[in-house]
Amino acid sequence: MSILAEIQRRGFVSGLFGGIAAAALANVARAQTPDPIPCQLGPLPHQKGPLVWMDMDQIELDAAYDQRFYAPMGDQIQKRVASISNAVRARLGEPLRLSYGPSELEKLDIYRARKPNAPIFLFVHGGSWRGGSARNNAYPAEMFINAGANFIAIDFIDIKQAGGDLRAMAAQVRSAVAWVYKNAASFGADANRLYVGGRSSGAHLTAVALVTDWERDYGVAADIVKGGICSSGMYDLKPVRLSKRSSFIRLTDEMEESMSPQRHLDQLHAPVVVTCGMNETPEFQRQARDYAAAVKAAGKRVELIEAPNYNHYEMGESFGNPYGPSGRAALALMKLPVLG
Repeated sequence: MSILAEIQRRGFVSGLFGGIAAAALANVARAQTPDPIPCQLGPLPHQKGPLVWMDMDQIELDAAYDQRFYAPMGDQIQKRVASISNAVRARLGEPLRLSYGPSELEKLDIYRARKPNAPIFLFVHGGSWRGGSARNNAYPAEMFINAGANFIAIDFIDIKQAGGDLRAMAAQVRSAVAWVYKNAASFGADANRLYVGGRSSGAHLTAVALVTDWERDYGVAADIVKGGICSSGMYDLKPVRLSKRSSFIRLTDEMEESMSPQRHLDQLHAPVVVTCGMNETPEFQRQARDYAAAVKAAGKRVELIEAPNYNHYEMGESFGNPYGPSGRAALALMKLPVLG
């Protein structure tokens, strides 16, 4: 064998064993890399304390009214919804911004349908009663416009600005609904096809608006709202009052009573669709089921949609998707096509 051949043979052998050694080291390294740990859903394991609500202690109840414990990617979804809203405006143009009340906060954004005399969907944003805006909740507008409807997102005070009083927030939402009904013709919409919907705390405020005495308080017909959709909301505030949300909501006996729409179904005149995700907190799921059952027991029209594999924020985002649980339900409620 020539010297050159011997050198090449040794190089091959060395490379072969070097490659084997490197692969073995890589396998060892991979074996030492732990598998990812799934997201923790719900409160951390703890010693059970005294029961505060049903079978829940204070830690469990507080977690059941804090979405962060059951939707750890919630902040990212909220940021995505805001960016989708920006993209929708880039395609549709800026909305018609009008005042429905005397304060600077009492304004609404109208995304007009392409044809006159179209129905109206008025959207009440969520945010734990503490945040949110009409501008960052424009994301469903394109879906409704493509289906042949006007989309209106409203602004209103938050709970801090209201001094902890939910009644002040509810009063502005109710005023917005009445204003839209009375002024629909001015922006080419059909007042007799007005629907209202909201998500999270906006679903609570929507449910409150649906049990308004419109004749007594606003001088209009009792049935000005033709249908409502409440997604992932709260409808009886007793457990909310017992939770840590009481740190920023000044819930008195009177407020708990007046702001629990489930207790005032005698004033409900419109069919209601109730939606919730099966990955929501146990209390938000229970609230949806109990509210729908109470509406049915009162002899009123209701549909409960429980969406598998959706968390709280994903249910809200689905309002902009004609194939998502909340979006499809809203279009069906309004008798509009999934595709325009």
